[in-house]
Amino acid sequence: MPKSKRNRAVTLSKTKKKPGLERKGKVVTEIKDAIERYSSAYVFTYNNMRNQKLKDLRDQLKSSSRIFLAGKKVMQIALGRSAADEAKSGLHKLSKFLQGNTGLLFSNLPRDDVERLFHEFEGLDFARTGSVATETVELKEGPLEQFSHEMEPFIRKQGLPVRLNKGVVELVADHVVCEEGKPLSPQAAHTLRLLGVQMATFRLYLVCRWTTDDFEVYKEGLAQLRVGEADESS
Repeated sequence: MPKSKRNRAVTLSKTKKKPGLERKGKVVTEIKDAIERYSSAYVFTYNNMRNQKLKDLRDQLKSSSRIFLAGKKVMQIALGRSAADEAKSGLHKLSKFLQGNTGLLFSNLPRDDVERLFHEFEGLDFARTGSVATETVELKEGPLEQFSHEMEPFIRKQGLPVRLNKGVVELVADHVVCEEGKPLSPQAAHTLRLLGVQMATFRLYLVCRWTTDDFEVYKEGLAQLRVGEADESS
């Protein structure tokens, strides 16, 4: 007879919590700890996120501040979504701004120092496929002496009309790599990287600020947040 699937014993010692739930719970705990440790909290938004640039900023701020980039719902739960469940008075106001590309900054730095840091911080990098070109890049017919002859097949695959002429990579006709205001194709993004042309600027914008006795919204950051949401929905 086949074994019955009913009343099957389950050994509880073998069951494990889902790793995702454990990570989310850890983030909530860390944010609640940050609420107690730091005097102010900010929501920020960003353009052209670059992990290494963000790591550099974290290192710069580690003695005075803490940055969180996590799931929006997880951060909202930690802060509180309403006055009834907020961790501290007024904190739930931050939650409604946690939309799109946003994160949290907790800091003991004076307000002016945080604002100056965010205003001055930026990091240039190579643009990725789909990014909008910030300028038109056109290559003129002639030798491309910055490239070795071994690279000719790869360069040709990027759509450039090239040939080898006495061991030198040569462009046989003028070629537009990208046009200002238009999205970059995979080939254009690769070519710009080869040319050393950086078009992506990693920028941070403060959206709002909370302290126990104050709450403020930054117009520029709010405008950037809305632009980002419009781009995601289009």
